[in-house]
Amino acid sequence: MKKNDWPLWEVFIRSKNGLSHKHAGSIHAADADMAIENARDVYTRRQEGVSIWVVPSTSIVASNPDEQTELFDPAENKIYRHPTFYNLPEELNHM
Repeated sequence: MKKNDWPLWEVFIRSKNGLSHKHAGSIHAADADMAIENARDVYTRRQEGVSIWVVPSTSIVASNPDEQTELFDPAENKIYRHPTFYNLPEELNHM
């Protein structure tokens, strides 16, 4: 396999334990092991990360932004997901 034929991988970095992984960017690599090594070299040069995930770009499925209404509107009729009707004690007014 030539270098130009290497698949694209999406890189996710977790900067500290307990935090979520965040998308850092994309790299090309021949396999998963090489993708992790390349991601480490490119995205964590200053030891910013504690964990790296690499995922083949072809494995990622995304929603279509044009279908936002159909995808997210059903949640509007579930008022229990929006706790706006609770009365908070005075001590919690900063929330």
